[in-house]
Amino acid sequence: MLPTVDLGPVTLPTASLVIILGIWISLSLVERAAARLHLDVPRTYTMAVAAVGAGFVVARLAFVGLRWDAYRENLIGIVWPLNSGYELEAGLVAALATAFFYARANRLPPAATLDALAPGLLAGLLTVSLADFLAGPGFGEPADLFWSINLFGVRRHPVQIYEIVAGILALVAWLRALRAGLSPGLPFLVAAATYSAGRLVSDAYRANAPLTTGGYHIVQIASLGVLLASLWLLSRQTAAAD
Repeated sequence: MLPTVDLGPVTLPTASLVIILGIWISLSLVERAAARLHLDVPRTYTMAVAAVGAGFVVARLAFVGLRWDAYRENLIGIVWPLNSGYELEAGLVAALATAFFYARANRLPPAATLDALAPGLLAGLLTVSLADFLAGPGFGEPADLFWSINLFGVRRHPVQIYEIVAGILALVAWLRALRAGLSPGLPFLVAAATYSAGRLVSDAYRANAPLTTGGYHIVQIASLGVLLASLWLLSRQTAAAD
């Protein structure tokens, strides 16, 4: 849609600019949420920075590892350029694992820490969807709807916009749960359930979704698992509170 932006004599990749801005916003949201939840702000912020760094490195290394034949004769290409070529799923797992072990080592309260991480995680996912929309590597199924976008000469579902809407709804749900004074951990579960439900629907319209050997959408399977787990934990916590 808009893969590059011209700033005078310099042409910059739009996706990279969006991701840099998104990382700053994500970390800022975690910092503000930690302060609001009366957590140890420096340690919570450091945890988020470490998670972002680990996610970035692992996502890049996973991309290179899966395409090693293309990098075998061009080792410098592993570290430059870094404006494309990441495995989001691997990076997300690494980021979550890093956050988990850092929080455990520093004895951060698990439930409240998850609540503080939720807006940053959602902002990161929103950033990826927006970068995907601007750069155009992902695209939806053909659809002749009034909100369809023209991509590769075909009118298609704007799946990235669907994902962005899901992220915004999840952020709103998280904020409302926080303001409602729900028990620690519940705002995170509410946000996770909302976003996973949105991705469960939106990924059905993605034309280049990763598939299992049986033809099932991997993101939908993961989203369904997160949704069911979140609802189950929510029901358990609600029952315990009653």
